[in-house]
Parts: sequence; C-alpha cells; structure tokens
Amino acid sequence: MASDHSTETGDARGPEHTADGHHVVIDGRRWRATDPSIPDAFRQELVDELMAARRAVKTQDSDARRRVQDAKTALGERGEPWWEDRSGDGFDERIAAALRALTRKRNESSICPSDVARTVGGESWRAVMPDVRRVAAALADREEIVVTQKGEPVSIREARGPVRIIRGPKL
Repeated sequence: MASDHSTETGDARGPEHTADGHHVVIDGRRWRATDPSIPDAFRQELVDELMAARRAVKTQDSDARRRVQDAKTALGERGEPWWEDRSGDGFDERIAAALRALTRKRNESSICPSDVARTVGGESWRAVMPDVRRVAAALADREEIVVTQKGEPVSIREARGPVRIIRGPKL
C-alpha cells in the first residue's frame, strides 16, 4: 500500500509497519502488508492489476470485485497469512489468484508457471512448482486459463517441458 505516512523509523519510504512487519498502519488502522518475498516486477504487475480493478469497481464492471480480490490475495493482503505455512487450501487459493491476476494483467501475452511460483513461493519457489501446475490444471478444467506449448493448447497434466499460460474464455 502506497502512502505518504512515515515508517516506524521516521523516514518517508512508505507506511508505518508493525514490529513483526506483517501489517502496515495507515490512519491508525492495521492492514495486512504485501508479502515482501514477491519479486518487485511481479509485485508491480499485481499492483497495476489491483489499481485497474479498483477503477473498474467505480465504473461498475461486473467482474471488478473479483479482480480486486484476486490481486489482493495474490499480493498476500487477503486469504491465508503469507507468513504462515504455505500449504493447504488457502495456499492453493493464493496460487489460483496469482494465476488469474497475472493472466488478466498480461491479457495479450502469456505467463510462465514459474512466474506464479516466484510470486507466491519466495526463495523456495522451485518447491512450489508442482502445486502451481496442479492448481493450473484445475483452472484449465474450468476454462479460466489455457495452458499452451509451442502455441498450441495442451493438458498441463500430460505436458513435458516448458508451458505457457494465457487467459481462458471463462475468466
């Protein structure tokens, strides 16, 4: 969350954080902080998608609130706390939210499953790759995403080698 408020140390680098770094304090209210392990480029893409979704809320776009939810969940600001165990249904939802938010942001392009793993997995992102592929398979089944290899749709369950992911017809 960008803010003009000073940090705990008194400089103007951003909002004040709680001692544990898990929350920011803005106008006396605590809000969950963005997961600091998200690489800057992916964090910026998610923030850009969040801002676009918030603008869409104002124009009463029917999908806008879901877009906001996905972006905030992918950033770690909603859902299971990013500082807790990264497993289970809550972590799967964060993976799904990151897949949806990044494919929306790159509407005319594709993402790599490793982009999502790096976004949600921190330094141990490689260990998260099987989870990303599993969640991507479920989203592909619902046609929210399409998995491609060499430009052709494939089943991520059967594909060997690098794949790309694009926005599906039902997203």
